[in-house]
Amino acid sequence: MFLTDPISDLIVRIKNANQRKHKTVEIPHSNKKEAIVKLIKEEGYISSYSVEGSKKTDKRLLVTLKYKGKQSAIVGIKRVSKPGLRVYVKSEEIPKVLSGYGTCIMSTSKGLMTDKEARKANVGGEIIAFIW
Repeated sequence: MFLTDPISDLIVRIKNANQRKHKTVEIPHSNKKEAIVKLIKEEGYISSYSVEGSKKTDKRLLVTLKYKGKQSAIVGIKRVSKPGLRVYVKSEEIPKVLSGYGTCIMSTSKGLMTDKEARKANVGGEIIAFIW
């Protein structure tokens, strides 16, 4: 299956699994998706992730969602920059998600990073998603 926006697919799969209170979600693998999931894990929104499958075409990301009782760690996740409308910001214009309680995932010249890391490194870039 060919997707025009695989990152949106990743975000929608996580959002849907989260809303249905699934423990895990399976996502087709790509290096960029793995980097995004790694950032989400480092920020504490998911418990863990693993790459399964040996062949390039069979690789999948298995993401374990994080819950505290019945409450999910992910309240919301939103794709910002899309193929039809890219959103770029300078380092001074990086938005704060929910006044700093959320996280902005960005693609910069130094790789994928959160809004806090981008401010510290003083780099701007493309806003991939907001998560809170």
